[in-house]
Amino acid sequence: MYELLGICLVLAALLTINALASLLAAACWRLFEWPLRNLPARTRAEILFALRVGPPALALISVGLFLIPSYIGYEPYSTSEVVSSKLAVLAMVSAVGVAFALWRGFRSWFATRSLLREWLATADRIELDGISTPTFRIRHPFPIIAVVGTIKPRLFVAEHVLQTLSDEEMKAAIAHEGGHLAARDNLKRSLLRACRDALMIVPCGRSVDRAWAETAESAADEYAAQQSAGTALNLASALIEIARMIPAGARPTMPFGAFLLGDETNGVKARVSRLINLATTRPEDRNSRFSPLASRLVRVVWVALPAMIAVVLVNSNALASLHAAMEHVVRLLS
Repeated sequence: MYELLGICLVLAALLTINALASLLAAACWRLFEWPLRNLPARTRAEILFALRVGPPALALISVGLFLIPSYIGYEPYSTSEVVSSKLAVLAMVSAVGVAFALWRGFRSWFATRSLLREWLATADRIELDGISTPTFRIRHPFPIIAVVGTIKPRLFVAEHVLQTLSDEEMKAAIAHEGGHLAARDNLKRSLLRACRDALMIVPCGRSVDRAWAETAESAADEYAAQQSAGTALNLASALIEIARMIPAGARPTMPFGAFLLGDETNGVKARVSRLINLATTRPEDRNSRFSPLASRLVRVVWVALPAMIAVVLVNSNALASLHAAMEHVVRLLS
């Protein structure tokens, strides 16, 4: 019973902390979304990413550094406590969420790997100015310009896109994909998806996911526009051209990656408008939008949080108090 009770408490704590922290993160974004609208898109994307992956990270840190040591250190092995039906339900829901996240992650990885193998079998290696990432030309009915892969990213460009876009438009599109590469957006997208799958019962995080996806695209647009006003205008033109090339009603099966433009064209108008605004600003004002100060502050928080937890962990009274709280929770759920 000692091991079973401990496992159930760990799973229930993971679910509870993750759910409550996710609700708080979603509320914080709703509260500060408007005041933060003038920050650079990359900074907003960093904040959104921290808000989304923060809850599960907090749950894992809290359980790993507090709950498990507290339980091992203060719970008698010959405990008479039993796993109640309520605690068992919480543990089962948490276990299902974790298993579902692992399954979705594996299935997404396998599907992406299979489709990449299919693409590479008929792809032609090409060289494009402005990017050192391995680049391939493929024959595909969809107007693909995409960076696929997290550890070894590759750039794929559909043949009819190469034939349609001008050299300047292609360079601007490549600069946009360079923004995704610099920010490691494919890795972040994978982590965000795992966080979403692990918390099936709390849909509030989906709004943060959508906001991050939109902001990441804006950040990549700004990254490209930083080169020059002409690059911003050429990227806007490329977005329009590619949107026109999308087959009506088509919903293609694509691997997990950063696409310049997928099958959803609803956000093209807003992106084109932002790029035109960037092109009309002065160079010094346009470059000032890329100050990394706020992004660095977000990273400092990520480093400081585990350090603060470690300092608290040194105090053994904290573990004893936590064990007493666990005993109270077990009684409430019995």
